[in-house]
Amino acid sequence: METHRQPHPHDTMRLPAGDPRTEILRLETEIEELTEVIERCRKIILMSKIAVAAGSIWLLALTLGVIRFDPVAMIGAMAVVIGGTVIFGSNMSTAKQTAAAVQSAEALRAELIDKIDLRVVTEQTQL
Repeated sequence: METHRQPHPHDTMRLPAGDPRTEILRLETEIEELTEVIERCRKIILMSKIAVAAGSIWLLALTLGVIRFDPVAMIGAMAVVIGGTVIFGSNMSTAKQTAAAVQSAEALRAELIDKIDLRVVTEQTQL
């Protein structure tokens, strides 16, 4: 089954028309949301690593005879290892794609900031 990824709005790196300040605020909100997604992925990745380790230890204990051999326990341990591996891979991919979207949004934000006509404010001395 082939899936097609929708192009991300920042893939082309074109500056949007309209008020750059509004677009900068929108990008900052988007960057915050994407950063939260990355943080959730990191937590899930950690949990999946723990699941793989626990399942592996469980399998090792069954194999060495530390735990009485039970086919159901072995299948359960294998399921935990496989499930943890799948979740790990899925969330790693999501985290990488989201990090790329953050970089793209930050680059566009920086470009918009550069286009704004900023004025330098100097201090005035009072007499």
